[in-house]
Amino acid sequence: QLQLVESGGGLVQPGGSLRLSCAASGFSLDYYSILWFQQAPGKEPEGVSCVSVTGGSINYADSVKGRFKIFRDSAKNTVYLQMNSPQSEDTGVYSCAATEYSACSGRLSFDKYAYWGQGTRVTVSS
Repeated sequence: QLQLVESGGGLVQPGGSLRLSCAASGFSLDYYSILWFQQAPGKEPEGVSCVSVTGGSINYADSVKGRFKIFRDSAKNTVYLQMNSPQSEDTGVYSCAATEYSACSGRLSFDKYAYWGQGTRVTVSS
């Protein structure tokens, strides 16, 4: 099966940390730029971060800049989103998507995606 699966979500306290995983099965992520999206309650998904095919181009939404970090591990065929100091506004379902565009170039969304996962829920609460 060809699929993209997110994991690592759960309950986290404000100021804590959480690491989300986006793992590919049946294909290699080495040929795709990967994006993370947040869907807050009652909202549409919004781009949070993007990492290019080579990992040399990275982009973050202003709201998470300095707190979140995206990185990829080709050996594990996985892209991670490290969430540091999460706040209540970071609550939502986080999903990852793969696009054939090779660079992020300041983008947090694209017109086409090859794969999109079902998401993992993150709740930031004390």
